[in-house]
Amino acid sequence: MIRLLRSESRKLFTTQVWFWMLVIALALTALFVVGTILGDGTEGNPSPLLSTPEGQRNLFSLTGAAASFLAAVLGIIGITGEFRHLTVTPTFLATPRRGRVVVAKLVTYALAGLAFGVACGALVIAMSLPWLSARGVDVSLTANRIPLVLLAAVLVVAIYGILGVGVGSLIRNQVAAVVITLAYLFVVENILAALPWVRDHVSKWLPGQAAQAVTQVSSTSTEFLRPWQGGLVLTGYGVAFAVIGWWLAVRRDVT
Repeated sequence: MIRLLRSESRKLFTTQVWFWMLVIALALTALFVVGTILGDGTEGNPSPLLSTPEGQRNLFSLTGAAASFLAAVLGIIGITGEFRHLTVTPTFLATPRRGRVVVAKLVTYALAGLAFGVACGALVIAMSLPWLSARGVDVSLTANRIPLVLLAAVLVVAIYGILGVGVGSLIRNQVAAVVITLAYLFVVENILAALPWVRDHVSKWLPGQAAQAVTQVSSTSTEFLRPWQGGLVLTGYGVAFAVIGWWLAVRRDVT
């Protein structure tokens, strides 16, 4: 397994995809932080004030806002690239036990997600503390459950990396897998959450809102699960897609 993890790490770092994904994640995270701080207290903003514990947890939960879906895309590219560039055959010939290859990819992209989350979390801290201090808002990184929020956000990004590998195993076409994933995260889930019955009974169990529950996001317009419940739900999605990806890799023909 160590050999497989090294092999997957080489595949990841021999291209610049991870680098540009990280750059995009950091740029979007910075944009979200700017928007959140500038929009603090404006009329019609449903988010709590940044002077409150709830508002500060919302701010630091931005650690996973962009990094999560980019980690999922990176995971998708990591496994669908094998089929797109026809390297899957030599990969499985070198390691006939296909399930071990998929497990190595799951671990590799979970770790990549952790790295993305840590980098984005550091950026949120570096931007928020001096800016809020200049606005007269006192923030302590050891209070108001902020450490738990940061840790949860990083773990959410890692789970999204696992989801990406699972989705890529299910939908081998790289473009289709990326488009379907982004369409669901940014369009479909929002549409579902806007439907009255779904909003009241189902939407909080969907991946996006479960992730927000894990990071203790607060909103006056949306009801979320408790953090531990959201964690279990999101982990369940990650495990389900990981198992599906492993099963399909073992059962399906590679050609």
